[in-house]
Amino acid sequence: MANTILARHGGAWAPLQSTPYAREDILQEMIASFPELLAADAPDGFQPRLLLVSREMAVPDSADAVGRWALDHLFIDQAGVPVLVETKRSSDTRARREVVAQMLDYAANAVVYWPLEAIQMQLQARCVAAGQDMDVQVSEFLEDSLTPAQFWERVKTNLQAGRIRMMFVADQIGYELERIIEFLNQQMDPAEVVGLELRQYQSGELQTLVPRWIGHTA
Repeated sequence: MANTILARHGGAWAPLQSTPYAREDILQEMIASFPELLAADAPDGFQPRLLLVSREMAVPDSADAVGRWALDHLFIDQAGVPVLVETKRSSDTRARREVVAQMLDYAANAVVYWPLEAIQMQLQARCVAAGQDMDVQVSEFLEDSLTPAQFWERVKTNLQAGRIRMMFVADQIGYELERIIEFLNQQMDPAEVVGLELRQYQSGELQTLVPRWIGHTA
């Protein structure tokens, strides 16, 4: 993708330059505030809607542990599929193998040590902190496609079956990580592995994001 795009501003075209995010938490906050970004550029016929459960979701490594790791975001889509999201900037110096291994650690332990009640408690805590009612939030999210009871039963079933979506989000995803994502997504079933590149382009007060979806090859 080119490092410059054009945007119309005040009757004239202005060039915007590809600009790294100043901090990783800027990208994390955008995703938490606008979950629809995670479906940007998704393949036709696959447009998941996402409900944020929690940021910094604790992931235990045993039944009696509180949490060994912290996942950047946990979402659930409208089909009750848990979506594990990790964000990274291209300036992150860790090797891609470490980033992928970290996500696989989270996923392998989450499907075993995340009871449905723990997920519900995290969502409840987020809603209380925001002055919202969890049941109302879930009902509005479902848009009458399912009852809340049916939705939670699907979440539980998907977790038990290992039907989850692991998602890498970065301002730039290199060829090596892209190939790993595509390979894992082709090999893993029922789990999915996908990536989303969210490049930021800026010039003065102008700013835009350009998404590129990776994976979901099936």
